[in-house]
Amino acid sequence: MHSETSPDADRDAAARAAREVIELLEVLWNKGRDTTSPAPVSTSQLRVLYILERDQPMNLRALGEVLGSAPPSVSRMCDRLDALGFVERSPSSASRRELELRLTSRGGSYLKDLRARRETALLDVISAMPPAERTALAAGLSSFRLAVGATSTQGGEGGSGTTSSSESA
Repeated sequence: MHSETSPDADRDAAARAAREVIELLEVLWNKGRDTTSPAPVSTSQLRVLYILERDQPMNLRALGEVLGSAPPSVSRMCDRLDALGFVERSPSSASRRELELRLTSRGGSYLKDLRARRETALLDVISAMPPAERTALAAGLSSFRLAVGATSTQGGEGGSGTTSSSESA
């Protein structure tokens, strides 16, 4: 009996495994997020915080373009983040008609604490893995990250709202 698998079968198995890991990570992420703040933010709001952390100041129009969202929904999302003290709006230095959005120190602290909690959850799991499998995981994730970058430059979303491995956990 021939035990080799086809490239398509390998690709499909890798996609299923990645989906399962992503689902597990979502559970870990939500546990960390729910305990980080008395007012946890939605996934969309969290994406705004990541974007502003990376590219600030930013006006509502530019943020809407990155998010692929309409200005009214972006404005409402920023209203909520402003009410939490995570985002501040100030007059633009380029145009009196525009407002600039910035991540506040409270918003930055929220992200820092969230990342620390997520990293702790990941370290608990990764610590249970044998060293050789940890090495293989790191290599596989590095290749995966490079492939995401390559596909996003071919007309995909471009990774907006994501962070580098050194920024997130």
